[in-house]
Amino acid sequence: MIDYDLPLWRPPSEGDNLIIQASIGCSFNHCTFCSMYRSKEYRARPVDEVCADIDAAAKASPKATRVFLADGDAWGLPTETLLEICAHLKRRFPGLQRVSAYATPFNLIRKSVEELTALRHAGMTLAYVGIESGSDLLLKKITKGSATQMEAGLVRAIEGGIKVSATVIAGLGGKTHWREHMEATASLVSRAPPTYLSTLQLVLTDETRPLYYERFKEDFIPQDDLGVLDELTLLIQSIDPPKPIIFRSNHSSNALALAGNLPKDKNALLEQIDHAAKGENALRPRWMRGL
Repeated sequence: MIDYDLPLWRPPSEGDNLIIQASIGCSFNHCTFCSMYRSKEYRARPVDEVCADIDAAAKASPKATRVFLADGDAWGLPTETLLEICAHLKRRFPGLQRVSAYATPFNLIRKSVEELTALRHAGMTLAYVGIESGSDLLLKKITKGSATQMEAGLVRAIEGGIKVSATVIAGLGGKTHWREHMEATASLVSRAPPTYLSTLQLVLTDETRPLYYERFKEDFIPQDDLGVLDELTLLIQSIDPPKPIIFRSNHSSNALALAGNLPKDKNALLEQIDHAAKGENALRPRWMRGL
């Protein structure tokens, strides 16, 4: 039995997969919209502790095929540490198909293409990257670097053969900056296309709301659901990737769940959004939404 350091977070697509905590908290932990790891002080767990959890998990779930390494940005651990963890996972789970983890663009930039290639060969093949926006203005306001850094992180992962599941936050710039937000984001993902692109919808907690409003001041007017649908329309219309992108809005924060491939399903996705804007497709009730 694994004794997790709670709270424990993972992407929706990892819900049925084995979770191993390789680190505690998030090494960055400055994003103004995020409260996920505020209660934790970041630390890398000793490899022997991680391997002990792997051994315990192997006894309980010996047929596990996919593993997610928590917490906030396990891709930031030293390459040697990750290679050791991946090697132990392979020893204990003969059917292992994939190891994944959250990453910041900064984590990816700090690793060489050779390091990423080695990790891919070791089984660590997917990085979940929160790019949030392609707008320098908004990235500065949310304390998340720059569009240049976002693009560099995506490009580095692509060069290393790592699949990227990137997330964008609808509503991030409110009613004032929504057009700039989505136009810049579409440009970013068109220049450096991730394998998967997902949207979340901005949800501020009692902990994050005061700082968020302080950073934006009078500039921030929250988006309503119709405004978010306008954002999704502009994003999907504007994306022009050199290779297909699998698009999803399946996170529970979203008002409208969408799924398709871009650019192939662009018209079908836009039609679904249009129907929702006209009230013909039901939106997810607010009580069902969350982080």
